Amino acid sequence: MGHTISIDAMGGDHGPDVVIPAAIRALNKHPNINLILVGDEKTLAAKLKEYHVQNDSRFIIHHASQQVEMDESPALALRGKKDSSMRVAIDLVKTGSASACVSAGNTGALMATAKFVLKMLPGIERPAIVSALPTMKGHTYVLDLGGNVDSSAKQLVQFAIMGSVLAESIEGRKNPTIGLLNIGAEEMKGNERVKEAAILLSKTDLNYHGFVEGDGMYRGEVDVVVCDGFVGNIALKSSEGVVHMMRHYLRRSFSQNIFTKLVGLLASPILKKFRDDLDPRAYNGANFIGLQGIVIKSHGGADEVGFANAINIAVIEAEQDVPRNISQHLERLLKGQAA
Repeated sequence: MGHTISIDAMGGDHGPDVVIPAAIRALNKHPNINLILVGDEKTLAAKLKEYHVQNDSRFIIHHASQQVEMDESPALALRGKKDSSMRVAIDLVKTGSASACVSAGNTGALMATAKFVLKMLPGIERPAIVSALPTMKGHTYVLDLGGNVDSSAKQLVQFAIMGSVLAESIEGRKNPTIGLLNIGAEEMKGNERVKEAAILLSKTDLNYHGFVEGDGMYRGEVDVVVCDGFVGNIALKSSEGVVHMMRHYLRRSFSQNIFTKLVGLLASPILKKFRDDLDPRAYNGANFIGLQGIVIKSHGGADEVGFANAINIAVIEAEQDVPRNISQHLERLLKGQAA
């Protein structure tokens, strides 16, 4: 029997309109899993009926009377909406009714609620947001992407441990390489916090590669890139902006006249490959790593393909029991330092 995944079915920009077809996609890919759809019971039942899957026993509706808005204060959501679809979906992970939770809802509220309900893994001070980003060699895991805007050197080492375990668990990459995102590859460059983290990492059993610059991240120089959330989020959003700009200029260039349109038609297979390789939907689904449970954050505006990918990530991480693997690696590291 497969894992059970709880889904905040009311979260995100589109709610059940995207969640239900995405869930159907996920079940087609993982027919042995169960999905708990958390939200307004009548709304979800009607949506399942619309897609003719109301009798599929793999769908379980769990009623929640409240919903966290996308612009709602995390503190107010945590204190005032204990029966929100987001909170209930996370509670189901806490009680063991679900192996993982997926939500496209308010990022701040999701982080605050997940940390409050699930607590941190022993030895981890803060959760980090981690996701795979495309590179010239495939993809690399980057953390933190916005969970902590100011992290200590010690916390950066914890991020490295978690990223290493994730890359090995999900990708099967043995002894994955770790890089610290920095303004240069030379030892003397960077702020004191990054320099201190480099020294600490060199004393661990992690496969520490050294400093990595922003362009090196996309060349795929390492399997895992570590940074604080302030730097990571800017790097992520800047990258997304560059991709959108490239697509804009390509469309404009190929639509100038009849001749460029003809060239565009001839180049369509190459352009399709380019679009598919950089399709953000294929990388949708960021892990709130470091918690005593699995919580996957989907982009709020994700379509059914993107949200289905977030569910897929939740299933894989549940199968690999990523939190337990992180705890075991951290325990080994601490024992090695004590010795």
